[in-house]
This record gives sequence, structure tokens and C-alpha cells, in this order.
Amino acid sequence: MRIKNFMFPGLLILVFFTLGTVRILPCTVAVISGKVTPDGRPLMWKNRDTSSLDNKIGYFKGIKYDFIGLIDTRDDKGENVWAGINSEGFAIMNSASGDLAQGLQQMSENGRLMRLALEECATVPDFEDLLEKTKGKRKVGANFGVIDAEGNACFFEISNTGFEKFCADDARVAPYGYIIRTNYAFTAPVKNKGGGYIRFERASRLFQAARSQGHLNLEFIIQQASRDLVNEKLHSYPLSDPRVYESSAPLYINTNDTINRNSTVSVAVFHGVTSREKAYLSTMWILLGQPICSVAVPLWASAAGVPSLVSGEGNAPLNDFSRALASFLYPDKRGHMRQYLNVSSLKNYSGEGVLAKLLKIENQVFSKTETKLKEWEKQKPNAKDMFDFEEKITNWIFKALKSSFPNIK
Repeated sequence: MRIKNFMFPGLLILVFFTLGTVRILPCTVAVISGKVTPDGRPLMWKNRDTSSLDNKIGYFKGIKYDFIGLIDTRDDKGENVWAGINSEGFAIMNSASGDLAQGLQQMSENGRLMRLALEECATVPDFEDLLEKTKGKRKVGANFGVIDAEGNACFFEISNTGFEKFCADDARVAPYGYIIRTNYAFTAPVKNKGGGYIRFERASRLFQAARSQGHLNLEFIIQQASRDLVNEKLHSYPLSDPRVYESSAPLYINTNDTINRNSTVSVAVFHGVTSREKAYLSTMWILLGQPICSVAVPLWASAAGVPSLVSGEGNAPLNDFSRALASFLYPDKRGHMRQYLNVSSLKNYSGEGVLAKLLKIENQVFSKTETKLKEWEKQKPNAKDMFDFEEKITNWIFKALKSSFPNIK
């Protein structure tokens, strides 16, 4: 195995500077064992939060395996991948965890490690081998989630020189069959550092309820968990508030500590399989932009390409549309006012509401995709057939969004 040089002095991928203040970029993530999902297939979720508002999907030819990955628009070569899946059904994502790093520069290569893993790993054990071989050669501080086509679903809390493994089917560390992380590590040398405690508690409560009700599935993660706007610390439950606020006196909420944050730029959900023979069915669902402003798109590494609406030369059109819709919902750009969501507009757009319109489109996407996956399970498609479906469904989504939100440009 070829190990790339991980030393890139001065490169800070996971930190940025605002008015001279250093901020760690947060995310909310989870891995779920197939033992507790209705269809027996593992799931993995990432709400990506970052200052890089323009992101898209790229298709890349790897050292050993080809893959699709979530990248910043300015990083066309995909040197840093923030979530992705390869042709063997191996998927990876992460959340930054500053309490695992010895200083901020020691977190600068999380994205490079994920790219290398997608290029060279087919299974979770392969990834563990990679971590052993890169000890002391990497600048990493994060919780990394991985699933593979053998049904494995694990987290690795990784620093420069070490790592700890947590598997979702191990009752000792995951008694309910899933593991949630935000921006702190359970194995960090100093406790109560890092961040994302409010989001962790809220996600844990949502997952516990979903599991007890038997719907810890793809739809729950995309349509409920990723879009959640509740802040339990403030007893704020905006979407369940029965009151209707007029446009002259709208309801605003601060989304800095909710799961769907003002800084959420995309969502990636990976729907795995349980055998290497079915690796081609491993699906990456991507929402570009804030989840309350976007619709999930299904993609496959085995399609050997991604539609231009989620990749694009320059910006991805679906990302641009989502950003325009977000500007409508977050109308005040002054200082920290950009953190305030107009819930009235979210609930009452054109008498139906933004979320209601998005879910109507998305439910049809789920239905169309489920039908196609059943066909593919009976007879393995070629790459062109898979790409053609990707392109067809993505074009349909974009057209439906334009029709549903004619005033969003």
C-alpha cells in the first residue's frame, strides 16, 4: 500500500478566521448498525457545517478504487474529501474534534485522510490497517465514521498518533445499535472540551425515539434528524408551534445550536449493504445546502460519474438554488443576525410552507429510487444505466424545485 505524505505545513482545512477569532468547524454525525434498521442495512449520516458555503460532488479515479466525494467547490481536484463512498461500498465521513488534537494545525489533514481511505480501502479492517501505517505521519483530530459492504458500521476517534474504535453492533459501546458524535471525543485526554453538546443530546433523543418506534431508517435521518430545528435548552420547538405569525410580525429563531444550523452546507447519508456482491447498490444520498432548503439526491460510485447539477463546472446548480432559498429564509445579513431563521416564511410560504413543498418532492424521489433499486437488485445494471438514472432523477428534482419556488432565483 502506498502511503501519501501527510505533512502540509501551514495548511488549515478545518479552521477559519473570522474577525481574528479561530473557530472549529462543527458537524453532527452518526453510524447505525443494520441490526436495528428495518431493512437490515447499515446507515451513516453527516450534517456538514463549515464556512465554505459552496460545495459539490466529484467523481474521482483512485489509486485502487474509484469514488464519489463531497468537496469544496474551490477544490476541484478533490484533495480534501468531506464524505464519500467508493466502488467497493466503503464509505467515510467525519466530525472535527479539537479535543483530540495537539493544537489546531494538528487537525489540518482530516480531508486528505478521507480521500486516501476512499482510494485504498475496501473494508473497515482495511481502514484500520491504514490508520496503523499512518501513525505519526498525519495531522488529524476527528471522529471518523465508516461503513462497508460487509455490513460493518464503526466510529474511529483519531489523533495524530493513535485511535480508538467503536462499532455500532458492539453492545458494550452501542447498546441501542447506533453511535452519535458531534465535536468532542469520548477518548479525549481532557474531558469537557470540544463542542456540540446540545446537538449531541438532541440527536440522541431523536434516535432513541425513532428506534423505539421501529423507524430508524433513511427517511427518518434525512427528513427529521438532519432538518431538526429544536433547541431543548431554550424549550424552542418552532415547527410544532401551532401559532401562525403574520409577515408583519414574523417568528425568528437562532439556529446556531440546532442540528440544522445556519452554517450547515450539506448532508450526506450513506445507505449500505450487507454483502460484497451487492456493493454496487451502496447509495450516497446528498443534500447540497441547508437541509431545510434542499432535496436529497441518490448517487452511486458504480455509476462512474455524477450529474452536472450536483457537480458543475464551478458551482453546482443545486447548491446555488439552495443558497438562494436560504437567503430568503435568513433575510437579515447584519452581523450575527444571519444566524436567525424566519420560521414564519419556512412554515407559510405560498400557503403551504417551504418544508412541505420540499418533502412532497423528496417523497417522490424516495419512491422512484426504491423502485429502481429493486430492479437493480434482481439484475445488476451497467455503469451507464446507473448514471442515466442519476441524471434523470436529478434533472427532475431541479425542475420540481424551480416550479415549486418560482420566486427563488
